[in-house]
Amino acid sequence: MHMATILVSLDGTVHDPDQPFLYADDLAALRGDGIFETLLVRSGQARRVDAHLDRMDRSAAMMDLPRPDRDAWQEAIAIAQRQWSELAGEAEAWMRLILSRGRESDLDAGPTGYVMVGAVADRVAKARAEGISVVTLDRGYSTELAGHAPWQLLGAKTLSYATNMAALRYAADQGYDDVIYLSAEGAVLEGPRSTVITVTGTTMVTPPAEIGILPGTTHGAIYELAVKEGWTTRAQALTRADLIAADSVWLVSSVALAARVRSINGFALPPSPNDTEFADLVDRAICGD
Repeated sequence: MHMATILVSLDGTVHDPDQPFLYADDLAALRGDGIFETLLVRSGQARRVDAHLDRMDRSAAMMDLPRPDRDAWQEAIAIAQRQWSELAGEAEAWMRLILSRGRESDLDAGPTGYVMVGAVADRVAKARAEGISVVTLDRGYSTELAGHAPWQLLGAKTLSYATNMAALRYAADQGYDDVIYLSAEGAVLEGPRSTVITVTGTTMVTPPAEIGILPGTTHGAIYELAVKEGWTTRAQALTRADLIAADSVWLVSSVALAARVRSINGFALPPSPNDTEFADLVDRAICGD
């Protein structure tokens, strides 16, 4: 087994990651018909497991998938993190929980579930340390869409990530590190793999989930700790002008944690006095024991 990946199926079996695992007609591969979660593994421990399993439950309900077997997932997670610790010690890792609808030719057999673990990419450490440049891109829908088009699955973490990856490739081609999506009305939504948070003084603001964005587990943990430590937290609509006016803008996610946006569409955002304090709070919110 190499450093690239740990692979554990939902029945607790550890698989060779270099050997075939999915059937060719698995609907994860054919249609992206499934859900997933990504967690950070630090010091040999998967972080915020319960919050991710809670969101997995919500995504499964939105997708008409069977409710995930929480005990089975927790056992597979425990096995996967032990395997990673034996292989790589306390090296940071990402962990993905994947649940597919199963085989197209045998849907009665039920979903396909598995856990993967691999080394955190170099870009993550760079984003944490140096910040990122972002470009704003149109998402192509109104903030009202989520309320009257549930089949669009806005707010579910599905395997259908082709559009998100295309946006990130487009941004890279233009010389940017990441993307912030905007609605048809120009409202700030989210990143392809992150939540947007602005910080001004001791006030944090993030767009409300009701406008059709994924409820962030990282954002939830940050707000929970921030309130305890005297910050003001709000969910409200944001525009590009609000991003420019804030003391700082952040893209937060389970693995990258906090990446400060250092420029938007080429407009430089200067460092803020609260940068170190905010990044430390995010780290403690996700990784505090």
